[in-house]
Amino acid sequence: MSQATASGVHLVCGHCDSVVRIPADRLDQGPKCPKCHHALFAGQPLELTTASFDRHVSRNDLPLIVDFWAPWCGPCKMMAPHFEEASRRLLTQARFAKVNSDDEPSLSARFGIRSIPTLMVFKQGREIARQSGAMDLGGLLRWTQPYLI
Repeated sequence: MSQATASGVHLVCGHCDSVVRIPADRLDQGPKCPKCHHALFAGQPLELTTASFDRHVSRNDLPLIVDFWAPWCGPCKMMAPHFEEASRRLLTQARFAKVNSDDEPSLSARFGIRSIPTLMVFKQGREIARQSGAMDLGGLLRWTQPYLI
């Protein structure tokens, strides 16, 4: 049993960026942030900024799957509904987030994002996988499977 499972799961609230510990057996019971009272699992990807990114990468015990995208990108627009559906289906197994590379160029530069969409998986503060190019729902679910809790 991992330490995260034994002591609970730490999640970063998508609204106030507080770190919250949830007992593992209560993840599927709709937990709320004790600070801001928003649902910790909203069923849609979080919008991350340069200011919030590192906290979400380093403090979430669930894997964090990040989509680097831009509003003008056709493949990004095509993949967006599939990414949202994957975030709903895998609600308590991973956190899903989006980074607008136009609004957050320092993050794109930091991670060497050369094409969009680019998906990255972070676990325990480290990048463990990367994939460039749009995927449909089936492709996303297959690609994320090895990294889920």
